[in-house]
Amino acid sequence: MSSADAEHREDEEAPLAGDDEDTGAQVAPIVRLEEVAVTTGEEDEDAILDLKAKLYRFDKDGNQWKERGAGTVKLLKHNKTGKVRLVMRQSKTLKICANHLVLPKMTVQEHAGNEKSSVWHATDFADGELKEELFCIRFASIENNRLFMEKFQEIAESLSTEEENEDATEAAGLLKNLSVEERKTKEKAEEEAPAATKSGTVKEDAPAEEKVEEKAEGKVPAADEEEKKDT
Repeated sequence: MSSADAEHREDEEAPLAGDDEDTGAQVAPIVRLEEVAVTTGEEDEDAILDLKAKLYRFDKDGNQWKERGAGTVKLLKHNKTGKVRLVMRQSKTLKICANHLVLPKMTVQEHAGNEKSSVWHATDFADGELKEELFCIRFASIENNRLFMEKFQEIAESLSTEEENEDATEAAGLLKNLSVEERKTKEKAEEEAPAATKSGTVKEDAPAEEKVEEKAEGKVPAADEEEKKDT
């Protein structure tokens, strides 16, 4: 290798000025972004179910299924109220595809001819207003679809039982109140009965006493007249 080639090679291998050199200069960002607290509305809820799926809604006008989005479907239970709602968001945009409460006596069933899908009716609030919707959800596996159906049905049935118990408790309370009112009415009637009798006796006796007094007063003048005659 010639001295010229060796010199050229050293020039290529030599680092350029400023490549790895720390100049100590600090460049301030053009725009300063502040941290923003993002709330999802799920802070007071616990996830009972969390699965990937694709959601469809039935379009009555077109008489066909239309895709609402692909993402994560959750069953969330509120820590204070105990209410459970179904929420689904699209994976990339996090736009809400479905948002409704799981109510007593709701039912979900397997879609005919597809073991990976299930359908149900709900009053949905995903678009900011309540709408009656027929949903169809499709999972990647039969197991996930069965798990979704089991959890959904389990929650709806438990709410139905709680509602029946509340109705029975309310009915028992009403019956108890009625019994108490009847007892109070009876006791009040018994208390008023002797008072009425006593009051009646006083009124009946009063004229008799007045008559006696009148007779007594009448005798006095009669006796005075006899004495005057004798005189």
